[in-house]
Amino acid sequence: MGLKLRHLYGAPTINPINHKARSIPVFNVVNVYGRVFFFSWFGFLIAFWSWYAFPPLMTITIRRDLQLTNNDVANSNIAALTATLLVRFICGPLCDKYGPRKVFAFTLLAGSIPTALAGTVTTPGGLITLRFFVGILGGVFVPCQVWCTGFFDKNVVGTANALAGGWGNAGGGITYFVMPAIYDSLVRQRGLESRVAWRVAFIVPFIMITSTAIAMLIFCPDTPVGKWSERHQAVAQNAQAVAAATPDAASDSDEAKRTSSDAGKEKKDLRAIEAATPDIAVGEMAEVREAQGEVIKAPTAKEIGKIFISLHTIALTMPYFCSFGGELAINSILGSYYLKNFPSLGQTGSGRWAAMFGLLNVVTRPAGGFIGDLIYKYTNKSLWAKKMWIVFVGVVSGAFLIAIGITDPKDLSTMIGLIAGMAFFHEAGNGANFALVPHVHPHANGVLSGMVGATGNCKSFIRLPSLSHANYVQSAVSSSLSSSVTTVPTTTLSSGSWASCTLPSTLLSPGFLLFQRARLAATRVVEEVMPCEPGMEGRAVENGTQDIPIESSNEFDEFYLRRSTSMLSI
Repeated sequence: MGLKLRHLYGAPTINPINHKARSIPVFNVVNVYGRVFFFSWFGFLIAFWSWYAFPPLMTITIRRDLQLTNNDVANSNIAALTATLLVRFICGPLCDKYGPRKVFAFTLLAGSIPTALAGTVTTPGGLITLRFFVGILGGVFVPCQVWCTGFFDKNVVGTANALAGGWGNAGGGITYFVMPAIYDSLVRQRGLESRVAWRVAFIVPFIMITSTAIAMLIFCPDTPVGKWSERHQAVAQNAQAVAAATPDAASDSDEAKRTSSDAGKEKKDLRAIEAATPDIAVGEMAEVREAQGEVIKAPTAKEIGKIFISLHTIALTMPYFCSFGGELAINSILGSYYLKNFPSLGQTGSGRWAAMFGLLNVVTRPAGGFIGDLIYKYTNKSLWAKKMWIVFVGVVSGAFLIAIGITDPKDLSTMIGLIAGMAFFHEAGNGANFALVPHVHPHANGVLSGMVGATGNCKSFIRLPSLSHANYVQSAVSSSLSSSVTTVPTTTLSSGSWASCTLPSTLLSPGFLLFQRARLAATRVVEEVMPCEPGMEGRAVENGTQDIPIESSNEFDEFYLRRSTSMLSI
């Protein structure tokens, strides 16, 4: 289906079997599909705003009030990401069991409680604990994507997921504008003291989160066919209607009705779909079978385990491990990086320039999904083409990160240009990845989305210590190698039809080994190209959480390499 302006506001064409929309009514919140799409991205945006509400004020205000050390700041960032990692793993199976709408709303409500309690923090330990629980909000990404996948057909699902994820991710940029603005207003116009103003500022995201969650429960349905518990029966009835409308279809409605009457039994409901479509024409039968395979099943521990170790899952998790994980880590330190290179900007100015990275998600992530859908359409529905798009954006974003790391720009326009270029391809990789997710294990979309999303947090959890303990130059170079090297081998793990694997899983191990060797080499190159300041030889720059000798990092890498090499030789 070509892109037409009327698709943005008109009622979409509906797939008659699964009732998924074949266009995205972005500006039509009256239509149920437009309404679900709105709450998907807006709910994620509000969650992301609150999730990252601390860093814009932590550069000076919160740090000074709570007397935070660099180590405290880094630990609070890691705590927030750790909670999200756990919640995303949990939200996946919950979405498949109870439906994404309920999981979305109740995750928002759970995260709103620690957000409201931000004003009670008085110690560094309290801040770390609070940010851990605020990190619950990062888990809403999973129901956001599963909900969109359930309402939009495969011809536009990549674009829908990318738009919802990208506009939601923009909350990470908006917070750099909104939180300092709220704080400045409370100090200058309301006359509040600094230590009071930043605490009161967190009431605003609390109100937005709770109102969004309640509205979501009131105004939106679970699925396009009705209640979550009745999804199997509804698809069976729709399939029967298609069969009846097909001229050559035989009538076998008695068996269909008899089987589909037990709505409480998922297996019987699935058999009803088959019974309802005995002799449908080839084209219609293909659609019925596709719809049947996309009906989400309640997950079992065995099924979750099989998906977890699937090579298809690995081929999705590793690129997202690099793209979204890197984005979160960069979001946490970008304001400080601007302030380090351009002290004249101050906390507010550096925060505003750092916000550009997150705000570009409004365009970049949707572009990744939209281009993925276009490639899918014009390559005769080739999933290999979608995978090559993921590889391309990963390698190019790695090149931009190398440029940032080697040059360490001291000219503001150069810094802005390089970060904007890196952001486009880095964030487009997120959209490209989730344009592919709906094609893989569609019967367990929640489980898979949770695993892929959680892996992104895992990368940021790993990268944050190095972003804090080492200099920004070294971190940018090693991140680029992660994005470029890890993405290429993992996207070649399976065939274009995702039906079988063409390369063994051990391909991942050399990929990681190559990444570690390249990272170690890059560290040494950076030390030669960008020498330390006088008196700081062999030590990390002052922006880290503590002055850790660089040699200790190299020794760890060399130990890891020796261990990895011995494992590969077994």
